[in-house]
Amino acid sequence: MTKDQLPVAVYSGTLPIGDIEIDCAVLEDGTRVLSERAVHRAFGSKRGGSHWRRVKANPNGANLPSFLSATNLSAFIDNDLAVALRIPLSYVSVSGGAPANGMRAELLPEICGVYLAARRAGKLHPSQDHLAEQAEVLMQAFAKVGIVALVDEATGYQRDRAHDALRLLLSKYIAEGLQKWLKTFPDTFFAELDRLYDNAKTHSRNRPQYYGKFINRYVYNPLENGYVKAELDRLNIDDGGKRKARFHQWLSDEGRNMLIHQIGRVQGLMEMCTDIEYFKKTAQRQRSVSIAPYLFDDMNKIIE
Repeated sequence: MTKDQLPVAVYSGTLPIGDIEIDCAVLEDGTRVLSERAVHRAFGSKRGGSHWRRVKANPNGANLPSFLSATNLSAFIDNDLAVALRIPLSYVSVSGGAPANGMRAELLPEICGVYLAARRAGKLHPSQDHLAEQAEVLMQAFAKVGIVALVDEATGYQRDRAHDALRLLLSKYIAEGLQKWLKTFPDTFFAELDRLYDNAKTHSRNRPQYYGKFINRYVYNPLENGYVKAELDRLNIDDGGKRKARFHQWLSDEGRNMLIHQIGRVQGLMEMCTDIEYFKKTAQRQRSVSIAPYLFDDMNKIIE
């Protein structure tokens, strides 16, 4: 198809997805499209060596975008999605310029669904965990904005709202969702734990349970002499003993800052020690790790 035959984008703009802005457009036939390049950026896709090996093995065939080309995801991609992603939708701007490749906007929730289905089945690699978390944030935001749009349409409010109201609302929901998944314990903290226990490098899905006990004892328990941890247990642990979420997701900004400060203190001591026994003896001797000097009168300032 020549450039003159390509569909024309009669409307264009940007859609905020976390800290990425995705170019989007509406074609003359009403099709909503997202920039393929921008979707790659949103999923942190770099088209690595494994992706190009798959392309080389199938040089004459259509290949999935790199953000879905990992072998462990293939079982969760239905045929309709695969076909749609293997055939980019090319279009041109109404103002001219080089053609762009895009994908139908409604495919983005389906892409998120692939990661969530793989996570439910326990098939994600540790390096993909953050993608599933991002996908969950996006899906929740899409659902919230969707119901708002339906109410606006049913009541006629859509005629009066600002043209970018839904876009701004989506941005707000995504920001709130990403805050819940904010990485609080840095990778270097667990690297120090691996070293102290003389373990091979661990990942978020295969860390031993005693790491959790270590964190409870030296990070959470010292906060307000155990009162914060007791309240977190009450909020976060159900009657069956299972956790509803990560403990730090219940903390307010003030509580999170307190937690991050305590993590830094513990990690600083870890870096000084040669093994776990030396750490325990030093922590017991110093007592600075066991008692955090925070005095808040109102627990609601710490836990939301």
